[in-house]
Amino acid sequence: MPTSDNPPFPGTLRLFSLVVIIVLTVGAGLFFAPVLVKPRWPWAVTPFNARFLGGFYTAEMVVMAALLFWNRWSPGRLVLVMALIFTVIVSVTSFINLGYFNFGRKAPWLWFLVYLGSVAVSGLFLWRARARPSAKGVTLRPAWRGYMPVESAVLGLYGVGLLLFPLTFGSFWPWPVDGFHAQVYSAIFLAGAGGIYVVWRSARREELLVLGLAQLLVGLLAIVGLVITDAAVHRIDWAAIGTLCWLALFAWIGISGVFKLFAATRYFSSQSAS
Repeated sequence: MPTSDNPPFPGTLRLFSLVVIIVLTVGAGLFFAPVLVKPRWPWAVTPFNARFLGGFYTAEMVVMAALLFWNRWSPGRLVLVMALIFTVIVSVTSFINLGYFNFGRKAPWLWFLVYLGSVAVSGLFLWRARARPSAKGVTLRPAWRGYMPVESAVLGLYGVGLLLFPLTFGSFWPWPVDGFHAQVYSAIFLAGAGGIYVVWRSARREELLVLGLAQLLVGLLAIVGLVITDAAVHRIDWAAIGTLCWLALFAWIGISGVFKLFAATRYFSSQSAS
């Protein structure tokens, strides 16, 4: 891989990525082993919220693994921008909703330590690289350059809605979502919108792979988690308009990720070789 326009990050970022991955295994446990992880989570979570959060943390763990593997400006700029957006919003939301946390336990203190530390590290590396141009990538085809800003805008607007008007914009979800969780979930949409915006003009193959895989996992695991959880508790009205809209939203996110993976492995590799 050419490195002249895609320099490596310092080894300290790779160490940070490894630590984050280890921490995220706990979050992923909400999806794969909720009975074990829920009692140890920083706040009380319902079965549906637990599986949804666990699915997202699984996707985030894969994204951080990509940063650990490459540890270069590309796809690092994409991962760090999404990480910074997500951790800032979740940190602010957590401070606004301190009543959800029992600070007599260790878990809430660790939660704030991890998130504030992630904000500091992501922000520091992005600040140090603020004057660095994008790594030379492939100019996206006109169809992609037209689609991705729209995709970013839709995700961003919905994320802003969840953040500012959580009960209204979270009202159609298949299970009851309170204001705190809706605001936490807004960070997922806003981070996705920010990541798409970073690469919509020009992207390296690694960036499309990481973004596509993240979207595929977020969409797929959200739907699979809903199905698995409802198989145990039987509380979802699958014919409700809100449920169908929610399924369509996350199916769209997942399918969009599949197309980005396809573009990364086929179109962009062939263009860069020509």
